[in-house]
Amino acid sequence: MRAFTRFHRRLGIQGDWPDVRSVVVLALGGGVLLALVKTLAAGMTDSASMLAEAVHSWVGTVTDGFLVAAYLAARRPPDETHVLGYGRESYVWSLFGSVAMLTVGAEVGIWRGLRQLGTADQTTEYTIGYVVLAVSFVLQVWSFAQAVTFVRKRAAELEYGAFAHVFKTSDAQLRTVVIGDFIALAGIVAAAAGMAMHQYTGKVAWDAAGSFVVGLLMGVGGLYLVLMNRRFLAGAPLSPTQRSNAIRALKALPEVRRVTWLYGEFIGPERVVVSARVELAGEHSQTELARMLRRLEQSIMEHKNIGRATLSLAAPEEADAH
Repeated sequence: MRAFTRFHRRLGIQGDWPDVRSVVVLALGGGVLLALVKTLAAGMTDSASMLAEAVHSWVGTVTDGFLVAAYLAARRPPDETHVLGYGRESYVWSLFGSVAMLTVGAEVGIWRGLRQLGTADQTTEYTIGYVVLAVSFVLQVWSFAQAVTFVRKRAAELEYGAFAHVFKTSDAQLRTVVIGDFIALAGIVAAAAGMAMHQYTGKVAWDAAGSFVVGLLMGVGGLYLVLMNRRFLAGAPLSPTQRSNAIRALKALPEVRRVTWLYGEFIGPERVVVSARVELAGEHSQTELARMLRRLEQSIMEHKNIGRATLSLAAPEEADAH
């Protein structure tokens, strides 16, 4: 998760398309290097907390690989076999990363903590571990600050708060990056605290507790991300507020007299399919009505967040949609 600017601002859904190979190599290469350093530090210190952090970094690197696949899938344009595009495929890849965080990270962190509890109390030297965690913390703070700045800008465009946007957005990759960065920061602090308390008191239970906390953070975060990806894979409709805004936008069109029904569903990161029944203003022949509906659909689909729009004529007896 340390490569936010490379992964989301440059490789993201609405970013400019860079040299993909260099983006992926730099991001994944940096993740592997940091995971290797943490693994070596875990072996040198024999710390359960340090090992949990190393596993966290390996899981994060694997998740980054899934995020790359998710971004590439979401950017594929619609074709004859996928008229709504490939946006939902991005939730599948994001789901794989979430499952990895939930199972591997949580299991290793908690399992190693339990094993550490069974060892004899002893003093140890954690200097190399502190150095590695300090460097990791600085890099993670930088990545998290980039993510928060980006989220605030995106949330302001949608008139959301930054915190609300992370939990409401249909962009699963953005949510994974932000939550992953936050968990990484909290995990580094927990690991360092566990190691420091073990060194200060000589009680190995503190080191075990640090591993427990890292595993628990990954388990809770992974479970939440799994549930969110499942929701969007199953077909998440517009919220009541978003639906009301869409109805108002349709009614504001000069050709539309009434809107009697509207349904919208997310089909990918920040992409929606909209279907509505409308009554058009004026008297027109069947041919003119058909052409007007097609023109309106094309106009609606010019909006960057509309992947597909389908309009049909409303019956006179139908009540207005609210």
